Amino acid sequence: MKWIDYENAKTVDEAIKILSQSGGKARPMAGGTDLIVQLRVKDPRVDADIVVNIKDIPELNELSYNAKKGLTIGAAVPCYKIYNDDNVINHFPALIDSASLIGGTLIQGRASLGGNLCNAAPSGDSIPNLVAHNGVATLVGPNGTREVAVEDICTGPRQTCIEKDELLVSINLPNPGEGFGANYIRFIPRNEMDIAVVGAGVSVNISSGKFTAAKVSLASVAPTPISVPDAISALVGESVGEGPIQNAANAAKKAAKPAKVAKSSKSTKRCKSS
Repeated sequence: MKWIDYENAKTVDEAIKILSQSGGKARPMAGGTDLIVQLRVKDPRVDADIVVNIKDIPELNELSYNAKKGLTIGAAVPCYKIYNDDNVINHFPALIDSASLIGGTLIQGRASLGGNLCNAAPSGDSIPNLVAHNGVATLVGPNGTREVAVEDICTGPRQTCIEKDELLVSINLPNPGEGFGANYIRFIPRNEMDIAVVGAGVSVNISSGKFTAAKVSLASVAPTPISVPDAISALVGESVGEGPIQNAANAAKKAAKPAKVAKSSKSTKRCKSS
């Protein structure tokens, strides 16, 4: 059995220092619900000599809301805190659709939306929902801080544009404003603990009887969770009704390209940052 060292980082700077000095052989761990399993089965995509506990870092445990900035979700905040939070319930209730679906109750005591994003599984339940909410990830590394749209994070099956010496600190969801609604729904063949055959995260803004903005994102139908621009175009500017909704559904169906076996390319794109 391979020996793996364990480090407990108390600050973001301390975590970045460990990651930077590891030669790409360190992996951050918040809940560990994916990472520990991957290490145990010796997943070749997770070649680690060091596991860095990041759950004690204050910034990664922040869960806060204000009207200007919106909702900030620290990368280590467990799912159960999200779906029990009054600000989430009052302002971002659709997040509960995802946070309550990641594993079972015991898993939700450890698993985080940040970890679900970093794991980058094509079937990740939280990712389409975060995309639908215009989520922006804050990444910190030795070269500073950068912000990346959640929809640009995943570059392949279980691959992200996050560098090995970078840390996902938080995800921000802007205040959606009036006339906003969102939902995440998934189709599963057997039971609630199953992996989604398809997941869909959708949001719309409605004003004066028209769709003024929309986001449509799908899971499990491509090597990564995807946005569907044609579905968005089918809605925005149209009057609310069955016609535009059906056109958006048809566009989403056309965009779905499920693979029998999802294989990642050898190259990994660097995500666009602002």
